[in-house]
Amino acid sequence: MRRSDAAARREAPAEEQEEAGALQGIPLSLYLHFPWCVRKCPYCDFNSHAARGDIEEERYVDALIRDLDYELSLAPLALRSPSPLVSIFAGGGTPSLFSGRAIGRVLEAVAVRLPFAPDIEITLEANPGTADAGNFREYRAAGVNRLSIGVQSLDDAQLKRLGRIHGREEAIAAYRTARTAGFDNINLDLMFALPQQTPDEALADLRAACALAPEHLSYYQLTLEPNTEFAAHPPVLPDDEAAWTMQLAGQALLVEHDYAQYEVSAYASAGRQCRHNRNYWEFGDYLGIGAGAHGKLSGDGGIVRRARHKHPRSYLEGAGGAAAIQEERTVTATELPFEYAMNTLRLNQGFGLAEFERRTGLPATALDAALNQARKKGLIEEEGGHIRASAFGRAHLNALLREFLE
Repeated sequence: MRRSDAAARREAPAEEQEEAGALQGIPLSLYLHFPWCVRKCPYCDFNSHAARGDIEEERYVDALIRDLDYELSLAPLALRSPSPLVSIFAGGGTPSLFSGRAIGRVLEAVAVRLPFAPDIEITLEANPGTADAGNFREYRAAGVNRLSIGVQSLDDAQLKRLGRIHGREEAIAAYRTARTAGFDNINLDLMFALPQQTPDEALADLRAACALAPEHLSYYQLTLEPNTEFAAHPPVLPDDEAAWTMQLAGQALLVEHDYAQYEVSAYASAGRQCRHNRNYWEFGDYLGIGAGAHGKLSGDGGIVRRARHKHPRSYLEGAGGAAAIQEERTVTATELPFEYAMNTLRLNQGFGLAEFERRTGLPATALDAALNQARKKGLIEEEGGHIRASAFGRAHLNALLREFLE
């Protein structure tokens, strides 16, 4: 699509401006899913598929671009003259299996169709086992300005238990390669409560990650998810008390290294919170493109969620039309309070009642019953129309969210 075509499509007739204007101000992001990995990890429940031979990157990039065009044809009126994209996130799977040229081609196609914020955050997930200095330089040249590296552990024994294709030294080398390529905003994914892990081992693992001084750390507990190899053949994991000890000790260590927690499992140095994930948690809008990708868009007809077919073959065959969509639904008014709380209460800052009204179109009184129960149980704190989980509520987040579900 030519730039002039995209601009023409985004121009709404005058009589439609009022409808579109009601939606302006809700941030917009774009998620791009790359579904292939070298090997499926035994704990992973994401939509990822072991690559067997050529991953047909040109064909897949073509499909992503067709899919974006189709998604924009379905989008609410506000996207005809949208607010700039605040973030793009290339996730997987393993996007770093794709060449820098392929990633650049996708980003160029997006730039033709949608305006970018001047300070747009563009993240690409990378696996240390697929790190390549040439690709990292090409990603940076293409406009990627943030890397998220799936380290998971810096202990060779644990990496072997987790089925990872890299070792400790490869992980450290990938991080240093990213720095050399010019990345000054890097996230490391790290897990705790790993098979047979002790609290001391978990703390040593986190200490090694902090020593690298990434701008952001995603520090989360390994859980056994349905339909994974670990669920079918569970490893021996630390008990709940040991896992809690690891979490508390890890949080204290992160504070010592000047990482501030802003979400359940997200810690950042000053000014380095993940803008893309924050948009999810703050109930912003996002386009979801690629095999298995999910999107959320607000319109006068309500909030619509769409999901693409998960299997790459089905997606490739249908991309560019309705055949690529596996599910589409409008979120009902009764579902909205729970969906909103499920996202915003993950953030330490919580949410404002006025923002709830703006993002959902519902009156704040729709939350009264849930807030009353949460208040009685000490699960929330309130100040000037702002709601956040109390320390007790953060420790029992599922119990807090059930109040909104019920």
